[in-house]
Amino acid sequence: MQQVKSDIMTFRGSHFDLGVKTAQWLKQTPLLENREREWKKRMPRFDIDVAETHAIFQTYAPEIWEELMGMQEVLNLPTKQMILNFGHYRFTDLKESGCTVFQGQDFMVRNYDYHPATYDGRYLLFQPNDGGLAQIGPTSRVTGRMDGMNEAGLSMGYNFMHRKHPANGFVCYMIGRLILEYCKDVDEVIRFLKEIPHRSSFSYILMDKHLNHAIVEVTPRSFDVRHDHVCTNHFELLTHENRNYTKESKERLERAVNQTSQDLDRFTAFKLFNDPQYEIYSKLFRSWSGTIHTSMYDPQKLIAWMTLGENQPPTSIDFNAWLQGKELELTQFTGQLDTDLTFANY
Repeated sequence: MQQVKSDIMTFRGSHFDLGVKTAQWLKQTPLLENREREWKKRMPRFDIDVAETHAIFQTYAPEIWEELMGMQEVLNLPTKQMILNFGHYRFTDLKESGCTVFQGQDFMVRNYDYHPATYDGRYLLFQPNDGGLAQIGPTSRVTGRMDGMNEAGLSMGYNFMHRKHPANGFVCYMIGRLILEYCKDVDEVIRFLKEIPHRSSFSYILMDKHLNHAIVEVTPRSFDVRHDHVCTNHFELLTHENRNYTKESKERLERAVNQTSQDLDRFTAFKLFNDPQYEIYSKLFRSWSGTIHTSMYDPQKLIAWMTLGENQPPTSIDFNAWLQGKELELTQFTGQLDTDLTFANY
C-alpha cells in the first residue's frame, strides 16, 4: 500500500490570475518536467498550429485562453509549448482506461480509473469574476477536469471508449472543463457537445440540479444520447464505434447494475464503489485502469464528496457555503493505493 495525497486549491478571481497561481503551484512540483519527458518519447507527428488553436479557444473558451496566458507569464514557455502541455486541443496521450459512474436519485458517484503517473494530485475550487461558472473537482492535465460540478449544480464525469480514428478537436479533459465552465443544465451540455469538435471517443455522464440526467455518447463522427443510470467503457448506442475488447467493461457494468437501484442511498453507493470487495473498484493500475479516486456530487445541495484510493469514508465539501464566502479549511486529501506507481506531481 502506498500513501497518496492531493492538494486542495481554492481561488476567486480572473482566469489569468488563476493561471498565475496554477503555474506557481506547478513550479513546486515535478509535474511539468514529467510531462515534458513523456512528450519527448512520443512527440506529435505534425506541427502545432498556434493560430488555429488560438482561434478555436476564442470561439469556445476565451477565458481559458487567458488562463493559459497567465500560466505562460510565470513559466516563460513558448506558446507552442504551452499549447502542447496545457491546451488539450488536437494533442492527446490517452491510453485505454476504466471508470464507472452511477446516477442515483439525487446524486452521481464515480470511480476514476487510470494510471497514477497521469494524476495531477490537485483538487480545485474556482470562482471566476471574468466570465464562466464556478466549479469544483479534481484537475486533469492541470487545466482540464475529469469530473466535477459547477455553481448551477451541473455534475459531469466522462468514460473512455476508444482511441480509433482521432480527429482535430478538444481532448476529453478539456471538454470536461468546458462543460463545467459554460453549461448550466443537461440540455445545454447536449447542444454544446453536438457543436464542439472532438478528438476522441467518450461517453459524458451528466446530472443537473433538476435531476435531469443523460449519458452522451460521442465520437469525432457520431453522436447519440441515452438515459441509463450506469456507464462503464463501451457504447450502448454507438456500438459500431466500440473497440474490439469490451468484455471487462460489460462485466463491470453488470456488477454495477446488479448492485445498484434508484432507491440506493448515497452512503451505500459510495461504499459499493470504493470498497474493492464489491468488484467495481479496480486495482489494475499497471493496465491503466486502477481506481485513483471515488467522487460524488449532489447537484441540488452543491455538496461534493471525495476519497483517494480505497475503502475509506469520503471527505465532504460544501461547495455552496464556499461560494457564499466561507473559506475552506481543508488543504489536502490523503488515501492509499495498492501500487508502487506514483502520481505525476511526486
